[in-house]
Amino acid sequence: MSVIHYAKTNWGFDWGAAKIERCCSNLKKGWVVLTVQTQKHQMGKNEIQIYVTKSGKVRISDRTGEWKKPKDSKP
Repeated sequence: MSVIHYAKTNWGFDWGAAKIERCCSNLKKGWVVLTVQTQKHQMGKNEIQIYVTKSGKVRISDRTGEWKKPKDSKP
């Protein structure tokens, strides 16, 4: 069994091929944004952004725009 790399960084952590970092937030409105970077989703090019609202709603996007849930899927 191989070991998966894990390391804390200044703004998040590396885990396997993924680098997860906190990006920005708004204390007054309560939202936060995290980024997920990999070899195929690099910072400044097409990293994945995860936006979480104060109520817990999650929106995921990359350089092409927001990822939409398929219309026929259930929550």
